[in-house]
Amino acid sequence: MSQRVLIIDDEAEIRRNLTFGLTQEGYSCTACPDGISAIHELNRSCREGEGYHYLITDIFMPDIDGLKILKVIKRSFPDLPVLIITGFGDEGLEAEAKAQPNTGFLDKPFEIPQLVEALKALEPAAGTVVCVSADEAPAVRQAMTAYVTLRIGDRERDMAIYRELSGLEGVAACDAVRGDVDIICRLEAADEAAMEAVEQRVRGVEGIEVVSVSRVERPKLDKDVDQFIAVYRKALSEPAEGAEEATDPVAAVRSYVIVDIDKEYFQQVFTTLSFLDEVLFCDMVDGGAKLIGIVTEAGAYGKTPKIIEKLSQIDGVLRVKEAGIINLED
Repeated sequence: MSQRVLIIDDEAEIRRNLTFGLTQEGYSCTACPDGISAIHELNRSCREGEGYHYLITDIFMPDIDGLKILKVIKRSFPDLPVLIITGFGDEGLEAEAKAQPNTGFLDKPFEIPQLVEALKALEPAAGTVVCVSADEAPAVRQAMTAYVTLRIGDRERDMAIYRELSGLEGVAACDAVRGDVDIICRLEAADEAAMEAVEQRVRGVEGIEVVSVSRVERPKLDKDVDQFIAVYRKALSEPAEGAEEATDPVAAVRSYVIVDIDKEYFQQVFTTLSFLDEVLFCDMVDGGAKLIGIVTEAGAYGKTPKIIEKLSQIDGVLRVKEAGIINLED
């Protein structure tokens, strides 16, 4: 029986060449154009008892890069060997990839014999088995959350208004921002009645205009993608061995990004935003027509315009706005 190989690469010509070349060498290949389709294929193959002996993935793809896929694969499919291929590699990327067990690295361009040799250097899997434990399942948000955007009508009281809003019960975060509005507040409450009470307290502050109130909703994602994101977030939350304790990412927030999207493309856009290194987290509002993301300072200084440019190029994104946070405490 031929060994099964799953290939992930966003370039159609490369997928065709690898599939043809490996098929000629006796392998059975399936090719996927992006991370999301590969996630579905891996889980489908396991549910149907087929499994794969190898995974080949490019690093730079439109939705999830190969190193992030690698991180989750080694948790969910620990016996599956992974070969990273890239035309933009360096020693740092190679070292990061090879730090994972049974993982290889191959620079493009290469010939099929070199690819076969790189695969043979790995230990093939007998088949892939999903092993996501119960504590890695997606957590259900218990508390209600909402974002309120505000304009200040009385400029002479702007600091007093900011401090009053920040001190209100139920206001989890209050940020002065640059953009179409002056303040964004994140509200949290235990239930509907408590949320309405928090909103009324905010509306009762003198000198403000409430521009919008958007309740956060649970994203409607395919089960495989939802599970994949949950495992990745859990992996990120665990510090690497020997690493220094990380600073509080919330304290390093630089800006909000507000993304208007075509709801038909929601899963692709949400997943892409969730896997950007500089994005702390993102929330869905307005029935999936809008995402609100939090961009952190760590590693993102000067990069926000590039993040916005990348988001703007994703299929289904209609508009991206930034609301840069103003530090009023200095």
